[in-house]
Amino acid sequence: MTDKGQNTLPADVYLSFVSSLYGNRQTLFVGMISHVITFAFVFAKTSDPFFLLWSAFVVLIWSLRAHGMRRFDRADKTALDMAGIRYWENWYNLGAVGTTFALGTACCYSLVVSRDAFAEIACISVTFGTMVSVVGRNYGSPRTVNYMVLAACLPIAAGFLALQDFYHAVLATLVLPFAMTTRSMANGVRTFLYENVLAARDLATIADRFDAALNNMPHGLFMLDADHRILVANRRACELLHLGSQDRLKDCHLDLVLRYGVRNTFLNLEQSKAILRQLQELLSGDRSRALLQVREGLYLEFTAARRENGGAVLIFEDVTARVRAENKILHMVRYDSLTGLPNRAYFSDLVQDALTERKKPGMVGFMVLDVDDFKHVNDMKGHITGDRLLCAISERLRRLTTDKIVVSHLMGDEFILFFPNEANRRDLEARMRRFHEQLRGTYEFDGMTFLVSFSAGCVMVPSDEFRLDEMQIRADLALFETKSRAKGSVTVFEEEMDARYVDRQKLKEDLREALAADALSVAYQPMFVPDGTSIECCEALARWTHPERGPVAPNVFIQIAEEMGIVSEITRFMINRACADCATWPPHMSVSVNLSVQDLRGTSIIGVVTEALEAAGLAPHRLHLEVTESCLMEEPVKVQAILQELRARGITIAIDDFGTGYSSLSYLDQLPLDVIKIDRSFVRNIGEDARRFKLLRGTVNLSRELGLRIVIEGVETQEQLALINKYHCADLVQGYVFAAPMSPDALRDRYESLARKPGEARRRGRRVA
Repeated sequence: MTDKGQNTLPADVYLSFVSSLYGNRQTLFVGMISHVITFAFVFAKTSDPFFLLWSAFVVLIWSLRAHGMRRFDRADKTALDMAGIRYWENWYNLGAVGTTFALGTACCYSLVVSRDAFAEIACISVTFGTMVSVVGRNYGSPRTVNYMVLAACLPIAAGFLALQDFYHAVLATLVLPFAMTTRSMANGVRTFLYENVLAARDLATIADRFDAALNNMPHGLFMLDADHRILVANRRACELLHLGSQDRLKDCHLDLVLRYGVRNTFLNLEQSKAILRQLQELLSGDRSRALLQVREGLYLEFTAARRENGGAVLIFEDVTARVRAENKILHMVRYDSLTGLPNRAYFSDLVQDALTERKKPGMVGFMVLDVDDFKHVNDMKGHITGDRLLCAISERLRRLTTDKIVVSHLMGDEFILFFPNEANRRDLEARMRRFHEQLRGTYEFDGMTFLVSFSAGCVMVPSDEFRLDEMQIRADLALFETKSRAKGSVTVFEEEMDARYVDRQKLKEDLREALAADALSVAYQPMFVPDGTSIECCEALARWTHPERGPVAPNVFIQIAEEMGIVSEITRFMINRACADCATWPPHMSVSVNLSVQDLRGTSIIGVVTEALEAAGLAPHRLHLEVTESCLMEEPVKVQAILQELRARGITIAIDDFGTGYSSLSYLDQLPLDVIKIDRSFVRNIGEDARRFKLLRGTVNLSRELGLRIVIEGVETQEQLALINKYHCADLVQGYVFAAPMSPDALRDRYESLARKPGEARRRGRRVA
């Protein structure tokens, strides 16, 4: 309780505290006698009349206090308001403070004037002894305590300080903690008593409210003694068990009451015994709650709380609606709504049950299955078809999961399986691989046929070491290895995978730090006119040199950035750097930057490009943005709108790696394209493979008919370049035959060298062609 003054107390509590000041009066008389005797002895020792006078002063104060206390006794306490109570508190304070002030003044006098050792010891001892009694007598008034402490301690401290001695000054300082301790102790006693007074005052109110709440609560209640006789029964209990009036249940034994109530519910003897047995287990503490069906369509749930005296409180409620709802939704809670397979939570329970029921230790297996290219099914056939395929897969899983194999639909296109004990690791691995082989194959429904394969990761451990969360992490690592190296197969977890995973996570952290520190760099691969005499455009390529690992391959850190969702930050960096560099190149040269799938999921890329062009002062047509077919698969309409907006701002749009996707030709007509970059796979072996070269020329002719400029990538040999020039297959050529990716400084040297020797470059270009 924080003491904010007596005015914050209720009037009745305030009056009780003030009344405590006027009680126990014999202590005042005893104190007065001790003070007078002390001063008398001091007078006898020192012959100083001050102490004789001070004895008379103490007697006078005590007489006035005794008179005030008799007046308080005669006062009508019931008529007192807050002001009246405060009057009596102030009257008491006058006498109490007068007494302690007399003692404190005597101490100061003995220290400063008398200078007698006995007088000093006697006065200070009786004063501090009196201060100790302050806690026990005056706790009811914080003001009284404060005033008495100050009236006694300040003169003593002043006396010590007046001696102008270091050691006496220390004693003066030590008076302060004594005063604070006395005040704190009195406040503690007052707080304790205040809380108890309030508790006693509220007890009667609580009792009235308890009776009202007891008979209006929706639960039935029996309060029992140690012999299970009913002490209290509320109205709802009698209604639920058809027991009639609650008054006649007092002191009746619970067994008799329940038998009577149960008979009225038309249960047979065996049912009655079963119910009473469960309630007895509940009351004995063998179970925490009991759900009982007391009749058809009525379920009551009982709970019991033990009491210290051996009795108990039995509470029960009608849970019929809840039981019906639970029975209805139990399947929904435990099973996946789409596939009908156990969900992850219920899968965990089933696995735990299987481990508990095992006869002896053995190897157990855990597998994660992922449907290969399931996203493509959703994109091409729609999500409804994808859901039906998942249902068909689930049905085959149910047929294959014999011998207590537990299967669950985890999420999306992922399934998890638990394989019970096997004799050894080899047998278990063979069983899991056989299961994977049986699952893959043809799935037919709604007149459609799908050839489905699965990538899988699995882990095998002794049954007593199985931990579901840990097993799933390991199986996921194995699945990642499968997708990275041998899609459609099974990979068994090995400890090295964990190390590679940790290493990859560290690389992710380093990449994030590198982006924040602007530690990436840019290399440029020029695109030459077919005769090699000049550079018209350069493709900007991201490079990262790790401080410890050295150069990191772009396909590695770009893939990591896509997993982390930060590839757009790399794109922003590349666009800003490429525009800034291109602004320093000759006016006829442009720069090309690749966009990722994530860049085209929102319109923010438009703002990034616009800001970069404005910051560099670069003409929009000098910036080429390259998109691959994979960028167009998720939301082609949105991507088309973004590309149209960029092209409307004067930016050149190119499609990269043309010919490597599923339906590239359709995009030539749908998208706002300016340039087509034919993938290196069309150029490979065109000298030896006439069919491949015809395919290249056909693609070129089709693109020219649509008004598109043509860039051929991956030209590496002079023979390839000669064929391309002979049949005019390219507007620009990009490849190692002319130049590999290079630094900005090397690029500057290259285009400056070409500008100085145009004739030699043309002759060299003709020789190459």
